Amino acid sequence: MASGLFALLDDIAALMDDVAVMSKVAAKKTAGILGDDLAVNAEKASGFVTDRELPVLWAIMKGSLLNKVIILPVVFLLSAFLPIAVTVILVIGGLYLAYEGAEKIHEYLVPHREEAQSRLDLDLTEVQILALEKGKIKSAITTDFILSVEIVIIALSTVMDKPLITQIAVVSVIALIATVGVYGIVGLIVRMDEFGLKLIAMNERTDSFSDKVGKLLVGALPIVIRMLAFVGTIALLLVAGGIFAHNIEFFHHLLESWPAIVKEFLIGLVVGVLVLIPVLIFKRIRKKS
Repeated sequence: MASGLFALLDDIAALMDDVAVMSKVAAKKTAGILGDDLAVNAEKASGFVTDRELPVLWAIMKGSLLNKVIILPVVFLLSAFLPIAVTVILVIGGLYLAYEGAEKIHEYLVPHREEAQSRLDLDLTEVQILALEKGKIKSAITTDFILSVEIVIIALSTVMDKPLITQIAVVSVIALIATVGVYGIVGLIVRMDEFGLKLIAMNERTDSFSDKVGKLLVGALPIVIRMLAFVGTIALLLVAGGIFAHNIEFFHHLLESWPAIVKEFLIGLVVGVLVLIPVLIFKRIRKKS
């Protein structure tokens, strides 16, 4: 009995060690897209009324966790029984990400007349604010779902030759990091100004060290948010271009001599514009009708 128990504990220890090693490998391979995920979700989670930032972020995080719960078993089953379906899903997700990136560029170059109405810091009623929040939360969770599929697939590719239990453990660890880690950092970013105000209020002096740091944090937040919006848009196009370049033969051999980052950005941008044009035409026709 004792020898059997020790053997079981030894097997568990070996499994945990294998999971730890493979999780490090998977984390390195997904580091790039995790960075993109952070930039995209930080941009998505910003722009809310101050006292609604954390509740909204919590709602997005819960949606992200639900995304992982849906994605993980489906990806494991498809990978085992219908691998081509994983590629199809990735490409469809890439089209959506490319469209979102192109749409953001279009909105910047051609400002919408109704854009001012979508801002959450205007003097709106509580019902209007909650309705706008709901729309942004839905958009953030949808984008998170597509990015999560890509993260899970990349993590799974690093352990395809391992036993099923190791695959499940490693990919689940990466999925948890992609949720708790990313949204934890996003939460710190969006509350940076509140922390700065608390530092300023720590004492009555106007030239103290805490005042200087607090003012720096408050003043830096709008810059950080604008930078994240820019980086998030680039990240959307890069992730989309990467999906096309790695999963579609034509794009894989296109511009082979170009740096990968430039190639993937251009592919994502061109495909995004090609998707955006018919969508804009459809929206205009529907609006007129």
